[in-house]
Amino acid sequence: MSLTSTATDTAKIITVNASRIDAAMAIQFKEDMREHGANGPARVILDLSAVDFIDSSGLGAIVAAMKQLGDERRLDLAGLTPTVEKVFRLTRMDTVFNLFASLDEAISTEAS
Repeated sequence: MSLTSTATDTAKIITVNASRIDAAMAIQFKEDMREHGANGPARVILDLSAVDFIDSSGLGAIVAAMKQLGDERRLDLAGLTPTVEKVFRLTRMDTVFNLFASLDEAISTEAS
């Protein structure tokens, strides 16, 4: 799994550079998120704009990544494609995460 990260004044941005987060990728995704998410600001934005498929294992990996950050840090999701957004809404994970249509929207919005 290929993740890259950058930082702004208020957030760490982690970009998924893969088209899928599925059972085959979930374990590596969690490990990479642990590495990229370690330390940094209280807000982490996961840019999913390149992801066009996610299954339950991928969803679980994102939830695990959120838990790895701990209670004092927040994971927001940005750039969800319609297919990926549908998975989050059908599973009601849109009530757990802040979802943003684009990375720019996520950066410009300081969500609560």
